[in-house]
Amino acid sequence: MDLTTLTTVHTAISIVAILTGAIAVFGLFKASTDGFWTAIFLVTAILTSATGFLFPFNGVLPSHVVSVIALAVLALVLVARYGLGLAGPWRWIYAAGMVFSLYFLVFVGIAQAFAKVPVLQAAAPTQSELPFSLAQGLTLVIFVALAIAASRSFRPPVARLA
Repeated sequence: MDLTTLTTVHTAISIVAILTGAIAVFGLFKASTDGFWTAIFLVTAILTSATGFLFPFNGVLPSHVVSVIALAVLALVLVARYGLGLAGPWRWIYAAGMVFSLYFLVFVGIAQAFAKVPVLQAAAPTQSELPFSLAQGLTLVIFVALAIAASRSFRPPVARLA
């Protein structure tokens, strides 16, 4: 696959992951475990991190570190939901993990926007300037608050034995 096609596919998967992740995270506040949106989010989030390793690179880049962390969090989410049925502390681990899985995608999306969108690139050409730090810092604060709120409020129905 050529670099242009890889970039297009990777970007499309990332956008689907962010959109379905937002739906799945919103569902946490309604105690929803909607399998459709959650499954699409989890698959596309995993694919986003995995396809990031297909780009040519020399050495370990920050994007690789974020991808490894994101994949580790996604593994916990999968174990919590499908392996342990959201029992006990796995309920809040699942909720926080879903939120932080979405956060990692948004974090990278912001970094890409500052690298590719001319007005943002002009405001923070090295991504060490105040506008970039403010955008990432505000995003982190919002997602930490969402993770705490989701962990506290997510209470899916308990399966009853017949």
